[in-house]
Amino acid sequence: MTYRELAIAGAWEITPKQHGDPRGVFLEYFQGEPFMKAVGHQFDLRQANCSVSAAGVLRGVHFADVPPGQAKYVTCAKGAVLDVAVDLRVGSPTFGQWDTVLLDDVDRRAIYLSEGLGHAFLSLEDDSTVLYLCSTGYSPGREHGVHPLDPEIGIEWPTTGRDGQPLELQLSAKDLAAPSLSEAVAAGLLPTQSEVQAYVSTLSS
Repeated sequence: MTYRELAIAGAWEITPKQHGDPRGVFLEYFQGEPFMKAVGHQFDLRQANCSVSAAGVLRGVHFADVPPGQAKYVTCAKGAVLDVAVDLRVGSPTFGQWDTVLLDDVDRRAIYLSEGLGHAFLSLEDDSTVLYLCSTGYSPGREHGVHPLDPEIGIEWPTTGRDGQPLELQLSAKDLAAPSLSEAVAAGLLPTQSEVQAYVSTLSS
C-alpha cells in the first residue's frame, strides 16, 4: 500500500496492493499502521457509509464544522467515480483549490480527506458503489455544503462517463441550493486553517 499526498495538504491518495488469481481479487483497502505513519495520527472510525449512484450523479461539496469536523477515507467498490478534495480552510495557502483521484474497481484506490476539507464526487457509471469510513457520526446541524458547480472553485468535472457516453449531471435539491464559496465565507460557515490545525494537533498527541 502506497500513500501520495495530493496538492491539498491533508488529502492523500492510497493505492493498495491487489492479490489476484482465477478466483478473483483480494486486497486490504485500509491499514491502520501505514495510515498513521503517513498521516501522523490514527483514524478514529465512528461511522461507515455506502452510497450507490447512477452515472452523472454529483454529490457534494460537503464538509462539517471543526471541531470535530469529519475526516473521510473513501473508496469505490464497484464502478467508477471522480473524487474531489476542496480546500475550504480559510487562511490556508491553497484555500479554494482542489485535487482529484479516480476511484474505480480496477486500481481500487482510496482517498483520505482530513478535517476541514470539502468532499465531492461524480459517478462515471451506473451503480457506482462508494464506501466511506468517517471519523465522526452524522450530525445534520454541523454539516454543510458548497455548490459543486461554483465557477470560483472551478472544478473540471468530466462530461463523459466510463462508457464514453455524455453525462447528464444530477444533483440533490440540497446540493443545488448550497452557497457559493464566497457566500459561505461571508456567512462564516467555513472552518479556519488555525481551527483545523489546532484540532488535528490533538489527534496526534
